[in-house]
Formats: sequence, C-alpha cells, structure tokens
Amino acid sequence: MMSVLTIVKNREAHLLNLIAGLQRSSRLPDEFIVVDMSDVPIGEIRTPFQSRVIQVAVDGLHLSRARNVAAANARNDQLLFLDVDCVPSLTLLEAMNDALAQHDALICADTRYLAAREDRDWSDRALIASSEMHPVRTFPAHGFRLETNPGLFWSLAFGIRRNAFEALSGFDDEFVGYGGEDTDFGYRAAEQGLPLMFMGGAYAFHQHHGVIDPPLHHFHDIIRNAQLFYAKWGVWPMRDWLDAFVELRLIERSSDALKLLRVPTLDEIRQAVDVTGRKF
Repeated sequence: MMSVLTIVKNREAHLLNLIAGLQRSSRLPDEFIVVDMSDVPIGEIRTPFQSRVIQVAVDGLHLSRARNVAAANARNDQLLFLDVDCVPSLTLLEAMNDALAQHDALICADTRYLAAREDRDWSDRALIASSEMHPVRTFPAHGFRLETNPGLFWSLAFGIRRNAFEALSGFDDEFVGYGGEDTDFGYRAAEQGLPLMFMGGAYAFHQHHGVIDPPLHHFHDIIRNAQLFYAKWGVWPMRDWLDAFVELRLIERSSDALKLLRVPTLDEIRQAVDVTGRKF
C-alpha cells in the first residue's frame, strides 16, 4: 500500500497538474496527502482516490517540517514523496511500489525538466521527448543503480519505506527554510546504512517555472542551513550557490567558516531571475 505525499506553497496550478498525472497512473495511489503552506489555503481537492489536505500555518518555507507532517499522517507502509512541481509518468507509482517491495532503500526516481509550453501534450512519449535530463545525476535506462555519493540524494521524487523514514527521524527540522535539508537526509541515510538507489525507466516530469539563480531570495536560509550542515558533517553543502555568493562578494568562505559581508540588493535579486526554469 502506497501513500503519495506532496507539500505545496502557492503552486496550486502545478498541484492540479500533479493530481491529473496521478489520475492517469497505471497504479493509483492508495492515499494522497497534501501539506499546504500556501498564503491562501488551497481548500478541498477531489480525486478518485483517498485524499487529504493538511493546513500548516508557517512564515516562509518549512520544507523539513512539512514533509515530516505528511509522513506522520500517512497510513501506508510505502511513501512516495513528489515535489508539487512534478508530474508522474504513467508507470512511476507502479514502479516505485515494486521497488520498495524489493529494496529497503532510499530510491530516487529519474526526474526530467520540462520547457515552458502552453499546448502541452501530457503523454509520456511527448514528455520524454521534450524534457531534459539532469547533467550530474545519471539514471539507468531501466532498473537500479546504487549511488555511493549521499550528496546526490534528490528530494523531488523519492520513495522510502515508512519504518526506514521513522528510523531516520524524518527530515531534520533544524533546517528551516530553503536548502540543505535534503542533503542532510541523504547523509543520515548513508550513516545508518540505508542504500541510495537511482531508479530508471519511470519518470517524474518537473514542470517549468521561473527561478532565481543563484537563489538570492533565500540567501539568509542558505547561509544558516549551510553553517548548520557544516557543523554536523564537516563539509559544505550547496557549494555552487555559496561560490556564487562569494563571487558577488556577499560572503567570504574559508575551509571551515562563512563570513557575511552584505545582503543582496533588490536589483541583484531581479538580475538573477532565470526564465528558463532550470534548477541545475
């Protein structure tokens, strides 16, 4: 039995596309849980499978807390976390259900990035043809690949057994806001001997949206969470973003410390807007 878990903040249109993808799936979820942090609550959703919306009032983003709330309210033994921006392929739920039945592991699904289009053909064939693979995270065409670098864990679309999630105590809610919480989860899974596996042949398609690259609008969260991660693990996460902050002379970074020089200006944030929607 599988619970599909999604967290959302002000992305209702993307959520509706995700739900449509679930409804097209070769295997429907046994349960769908949405944790809603939106400024205006999304309200009730109607699906041919059991669904619940749980409202969580927060300031900003609390990704760790929201994912933990979703898992705590799930009733089934298999958990599939899907980012609200992700639309599952026809066979993703079926493939993840089978994978978790066979493997006690942290299993990431192959996530492809979609370009902006208004007249989207939502068939798997069209989505595969019009999407891009991640340049660093490589997935097998079919089956599984054991990934030994826990820093490559990807929270966009992943499955885990409930007892394994509970053994890890979920996501560390000391990570508040954006950045670092998923890498920490991957490191803790590796520390406890839970394998990280990349699954090919079934996909999540990441819907297009504009991004800010580097994510200067999350500057304070990233600095705080990077320092927290370093204190725990002795390595710096999110190095590309930290390097970009160094280049902008927002921070100085040594091997073991960050020094805040200034905060980004509104003009710098506007200049960082990337309309391509790529997040890598």
